[in-house]
Amino acid sequence: MSKLVRNVARFTLGGALLYAGISHLTTARQEFQAQVPDWVPLDKDDTVVYSGLAEIALGSSLLLIDEAHQPTVGRVTAAFFGAVFPGNISQYVNKRDGFGLDTDRKRFVRLFFQPVLIAWALLSTRTD
Repeated sequence: MSKLVRNVARFTLGGALLYAGISHLTTARQEFQAQVPDWVPLDKDDTVVYSGLAEIALGSSLLLIDEAHQPTVGRVTAAFFGAVFPGNISQYVNKRDGFGLDTDRKRFVRLFFQPVLIAWALLSTRTD
């Protein structure tokens, strides 16, 4: 993968995370609450706010980080995507609607996108 393609992919992912993080705090707060598993020991709204702040930080880092630190930011971003995956599973198992995921099939298909996000974070921040 060329450096140009990696940078475009990194900037796209960074922008998407910034957008998602801001929407966690504003327009999509209730939608994101559908993904918070019942076993999380925090208030659902607090969890959405904290994860939104994390997404804003990660998105900003992907956009602004120097090349030497990109692999570290990529690993942290990939770990974040792994950490929030139980929320996607919870949304599927508990049949919670959110973001147009209003059928079991749609919620199930969405589960397969998390590995794509993890790979995207890792591959777009490689420096070799």
